[in-house]
Amino acid sequence: MRIHSKGFGAAPDAITLKYNGASVEAQASDTVASALIAAGDPALRVAREDDKRGVFCGMGVCAECTVMIEGKGESLACMTPATDGMVVESAEPRLDLPSLETGSSLPESTLTPDVVVIGAGPSGLAAAAVAAESGLDVVLLDERGKLGGQYYKQPAPDFDLDEHQLDGQYRRGRALIGRARASGVHILDRAKVWGAFAPDHIVAASPVERWVIRAKRVVLATGAYERGVPMPGWTLPGVMTTGAAQTLSRSYQVSPGQRVLVAGNGPLNMQVAAELAAAGATVVALVELATPVRASSVLQSATMALSSPGLIVDGVKYGLALARARVPIITGSAVVRMTGDESGVTGAVVARLDGDGTPVPGTERSFEVDAVCMGYGFLPSNEIARMLGCSHRWDESLKSLVVERDEDGRTSVPETYVIGDSAQVHGAKVAQARGVIAGASISADLTGAVPGSLERELAAARRNLARNMRFQTALNRIYAAPVLTVELATPETTVCRCESLSFDTVSRGLDDLTSSAGASKRVSRVGMGKCQGRYCGPVVVALSALRSGVSVDERSGFAPQVPFKPTPISVIASPEQ
Repeated sequence: MRIHSKGFGAAPDAITLKYNGASVEAQASDTVASALIAAGDPALRVAREDDKRGVFCGMGVCAECTVMIEGKGESLACMTPATDGMVVESAEPRLDLPSLETGSSLPESTLTPDVVVIGAGPSGLAAAAVAAESGLDVVLLDERGKLGGQYYKQPAPDFDLDEHQLDGQYRRGRALIGRARASGVHILDRAKVWGAFAPDHIVAASPVERWVIRAKRVVLATGAYERGVPMPGWTLPGVMTTGAAQTLSRSYQVSPGQRVLVAGNGPLNMQVAAELAAAGATVVALVELATPVRASSVLQSATMALSSPGLIVDGVKYGLALARARVPIITGSAVVRMTGDESGVTGAVVARLDGDGTPVPGTERSFEVDAVCMGYGFLPSNEIARMLGCSHRWDESLKSLVVERDEDGRTSVPETYVIGDSAQVHGAKVAQARGVIAGASISADLTGAVPGSLERELAAARRNLARNMRFQTALNRIYAAPVLTVELATPETTVCRCESLSFDTVSRGLDDLTSSAGASKRVSRVGMGKCQGRYCGPVVVALSALRSGVSVDERSGFAPQVPFKPTPISVIASPEQ
């Protein structure tokens, strides 16, 4: 379903794809995923008979949207631009030999910058720009084709845009991207970092080139991905993360469906529901796990208003947009199961949850839908930091690892900085401030001083960091809710999406002899798929801690491994070898 937001003018040129033999009308702005979803066909990958999958993460992490293009290679529909005449097929579970040849002729070069920044979201762009403006040689890598990350995601370039009509989030992102470009940063887009063997030995590849990067300092700004919550029906086509839905709408003007239910925990869900409703989609309900409106929220709301009044204004706008669209808001509740078939999701059941995250009997409500967007918080993308040996600690309240770093972002590995949500999820404002601080710290480290032209900005960044940390702390208290892992799963629920392993199978893979995540992987194959345990990992960690009685620490989950994401062997091994 096509939608239309303010600031987007005439539609891009029309193109036509072939999908499983049928013609699909699309736009030149589309990815393969947005084109097919707009055409009402969310089913993509064939996991097994009668089990199709569709876009889930929307950011190249899960591989659920894998398709075959032009009869060869496996491509992620969410990351692949659509082109006129492109032939696309559902990917089936088979070894695709032609894909092994991809990259066999890619040239390789060695880069020796002062600084390499991995990730072009708010923190990475800010750090790169500040370091480059200080006179340092900076390389910035991002695996997407457009800069901005998940928060500052930009419209596809084919849209006829009215800059003055775009919302503030778009405009701030465009300004930061423009600053990074003007600073002289060497930008490598569609560049996937597949290995990190030392701070001065990073390896990456794009569809057309390979690099060995030997930098004096490494800045990891790899962001975060949304936590998966296994429940019946969560693998149906049309069920996706809230972030994936926002990418579809903000970058490609496509709604995930015509009747959309948004559920989860946190303000991003409210924003996405409001934006979809304002752009013309039917949002059947916004389901929030927390109970934000309560007596104890008054003081926190005052703190937020004093810390960042602009964000409060944005929240009020979203609330008014939902009210105008008459979207029901259901609090203290969650989607507990979904129904449908291989063509897509058709129904969602919502229930109240008690304090430990289990459904309350007799509170169920059913909704007819063709899309469900779920956002239950985020997990840092920390595999590169862990591979480089940066120390982490387990935060039980967040149920995630948090990197240990100083106030400038420097980790236990002195040459490595970790900033933004890849360190700890605190949102875009905090991330951008930390980017400025890290960039200035590296400048002082390598040149001996922070340029006078940046001193005022650095002082402002430290003030903004403190102010926005107060805002985030208050916001987290307002949206406090149980962190869901296994509470909604039934024995038959698929837990490992890549390997199609049920909760029962994964549970039976954990016993007295296999009480760790790594041991369970060798028994049941859990975590061996293309997402490398990013979505099933929290479930295995929770179960292994419960079975063993051993407290969770930084070594409890799956170990980071090279390649960090699926990479053709011909990219890893040079032709000469």
